[in-house]
Amino acid sequence: MELTFSTKLKGTIALTDSFQLTKTLREDDSLYKFIWARKGTVTIDVDHQLITLQENDIISLTNLHHLEIKESEGDYMILLFNSNFYCIYGNDHEVSCSGFLFNGTSRIMHFRLSEEEKATCEAIITSLQSEFQVNDNLKEEMLRILLKHFIIHATRVARKNLHITPDMEESFNSVRRFYVLVDQHFKEKKQVQDYADMLCKSPKTLSHLLSLYNLPSPLKVIHQRVEAEAKRLLLYSEMTAKEIAHLLGFEDQASFSRFFKKVSGESITQYKRQLKESGKIDN
Repeated sequence: MELTFSTKLKGTIALTDSFQLTKTLREDDSLYKFIWARKGTVTIDVDHQLITLQENDIISLTNLHHLEIKESEGDYMILLFNSNFYCIYGNDHEVSCSGFLFNGTSRIMHFRLSEEEKATCEAIITSLQSEFQVNDNLKEEMLRILLKHFIIHATRVARKNLHITPDMEESFNSVRRFYVLVDQHFKEKKQVQDYADMLCKSPKTLSHLLSLYNLPSPLKVIHQRVEAEAKRLLLYSEMTAKEIAHLLGFEDQASFSRFFKKVSGESITQYKRQLKESGKIDN
């Protein structure tokens, strides 16, 4: 099954249970994704990392993450959309998911649905499937409403898993804003103080906020974002290490190489050799 709707302004929303067979969706690098293992298990490759989803597991990926379905022993569903169809940043006041469900680091949001939560997801998906079949001038807005409903439901489930209570909303919003700021500025700003200043907080307070939710330290989040981008460029682009170093804001290739070895535990040469041996990049 593949259901797709496009707007005049190049907005796209899609629903599929056969992603590996859908070339147009696989090659579209503008799409945000929810992957839901509805029955059985599904093994996926996200930026060269294998993840096995158990029944009723959901993960959310940004348009930056590269997805491949490696093995499916059951049924899965993927809901996809781009920013032209629904901008999670411009409409964060509606769904409160930017920097939480979706951020560019290698730390992927992964949660499991209860039976009650699964029933809600099933109802939304069923409504989406029906709406894709409609042909009138209300279709676009109805699909957008149902997408928002799914995002809000996923946000609530993920918040519950992190034990976020109503009285913690303000502090958690600061954490989300931090992740959004890192996504926006990691190439030129790599110090915790930079982000603490933008959030009008001290580095110590920022560290404390992230620790409340068992998240990595602010510096580690920044480093993870830079590392994730570096690996994506090494894996999916033809840029040299020198070009990547310049793009990511390092003074020179040597400083980039030292950073990469420190955060990943292997040199750039070792990483590229591993990719070649695994067939991820050409020799």
